[in-house]
Amino acid sequence: MAKLSLSGLRKSYAGKQVLHGVDVEIDQGEFVVIVGPSGCGKSTLLRMIAGLEEITEGEIAINGQVVNDLDPADRGCTMVFQNYALYPHMTVAENIAYPLKIARVPKPERERRVREAAAIVDLSDYLDRRPAQLSGGQRQRVAMGRAIVREPQLFLFDEPLSNLDAKLRVSMRIEIKRLHKRLQATSIFVTHDQVEAMTLADTLIVMNGGRVEQIGAPAEIYDKPASTFVAGFMGAPAMNLLPATVSGPGRVTLDGIPDSSIQIEGYDVAPGTKVVLGIRPEDLVIDAGGADSSLSGAVDLVEELGSSRAAYCSVGPQELAVILPKGFALDRSGAIGLAVPPKAVHLFDAATGRRLESMEGQRSCATAMNASE
Repeated sequence: MAKLSLSGLRKSYAGKQVLHGVDVEIDQGEFVVIVGPSGCGKSTLLRMIAGLEEITEGEIAINGQVVNDLDPADRGCTMVFQNYALYPHMTVAENIAYPLKIARVPKPERERRVREAAAIVDLSDYLDRRPAQLSGGQRQRVAMGRAIVREPQLFLFDEPLSNLDAKLRVSMRIEIKRLHKRLQATSIFVTHDQVEAMTLADTLIVMNGGRVEQIGAPAEIYDKPASTFVAGFMGAPAMNLLPATVSGPGRVTLDGIPDSSIQIEGYDVAPGTKVVLGIRPEDLVIDAGGADSSLSGAVDLVEELGSSRAAYCSVGPQELAVILPKGFALDRSGAIGLAVPPKAVHLFDAATGRRLESMEGQRSCATAMNASE
């Protein structure tokens, strides 16, 4: 197992900076998922850790040793790629054994380790087959077996499930989680799929534009997103983000809807402050009218999600998504009333997009600081 430290990592291509000072600490045995949209720098960061990309600035340390100048083969890392990278003319056993053969590991030792790795990824009955005779999921397991056989300190996964169909992705997620539980190896997994990220991670790193937006447990990031980007990226349907203005103590008015008056709880923000109000679709309550903090809208579209339905509504110039209660029948006119529970409201600074800390959060921070003194 490896402890990984990234300090001030920067990467530039032809003078254009694509990573902007990344600082991350990863403990031994953690399963960390780096998630973000395409082009945010997550795969570049992974390749820098593996030694496949040069570092423009900063340090990478594995178990306290700076590895900036070490060759990839000497870092104790192994990488599983999106495209499997299997040799079509070799058998499964030969593909798994290849890194050991290159390292001149004696044949008896190679064969033993190949058998052990194949058993871990459930490929013992396929060792004589070639990649063309395997399913997509089996090919990905060969790639994982080839990584396991090296007995690395650190596993690196670069979007390994993106080429699989939806059913296989789910089953391979379970396989990877079981593999981590069995091996207890430090693992870093890159994906753009937020569902994949939430289900796999012990710790999530959310990236955007070459910067780390937030680091935390999946539930923490979902429940307390640090920015409007994180709030909008993590969750399906995404959090509703509505421009608003603080109209008085404990109240905000949604921009473009003068008669809206939404109660907020636990925030001490000066009247006139421009904010973004966030509310998860599942936290909105269908309201027949008359409730405090209620809004009137019209349903434009209903999306069937299987276990639930999402309605997309127009409320004045703004659009909201709401999860409909099971069995709820929409009015023929499409009219809908929505109540905003005060405790479910998130507030973000309109200028910076950063989360505004509630008074409860401020008290928690103060308690932690006092305890550390």
